[in-house]
Amino acid sequence: MESSKATHTWDKNNSWSEELEFLKSIVIKTELVETTKWGGIVYVLNGKNVIGIGGFKNYFTIWFFDGALLQDKKQLLVNAQEGVTKSLRQWRFTSKEEVDEAAVLEYIKEAIENEKQGKISKPEKKTPILSELFQKELDANTELANAFHKFSAYKQYEFLEYIETAKREETKRSRIEKIIPMILENIGLNDKYR
Repeated sequence: MESSKATHTWDKNNSWSEELEFLKSIVIKTELVETTKWGGIVYVLNGKNVIGIGGFKNYFTIWFFDGALLQDKKQLLVNAQEGVTKSLRQWRFTSKEEVDEAAVLEYIKEAIENEKQGKISKPEKKTPILSELFQKELDANTELANAFHKFSAYKQYEFLEYIETAKREETKRSRIEKIIPMILENIGLNDKYR
């Protein structure tokens, strides 16, 4: 029952039910376990996302969470959002007849093997840009500098990004003034939302 609900939820136009059931009948031949995440069908191995399936306006798809690591010898996978998605790849279909079961199983088995071997795409580390204005504040106030460096790299990045996204220098200054008391009190920029 929950399975068909998930199919319906992730079939955006409710027009790919038969095709998604067909994909599911292929995936069930593997060791992956079906689950529902983000309102859609996701298949996991030891709790790790491996693939998902879904229907959209013009196509239905199987996506590989670490698809960038697949060999893709047949050049069938596409990056859904170039420049946005780093490792996720989709294999899109417009009809059930396009689905080559043997090829789908081959790709899924490679994805499973990659997961077993611990091959994963690592997100690019963002290097924070330390604005001159904020650097001057840190240089002038050792208490502030010490408090700032006690934050995790992630929280430091949030502060620095908050400053740098301001376009005008005046706005940057006011943001620095706003965060100084937070830093001194060991309060992260977004702590109140966590």
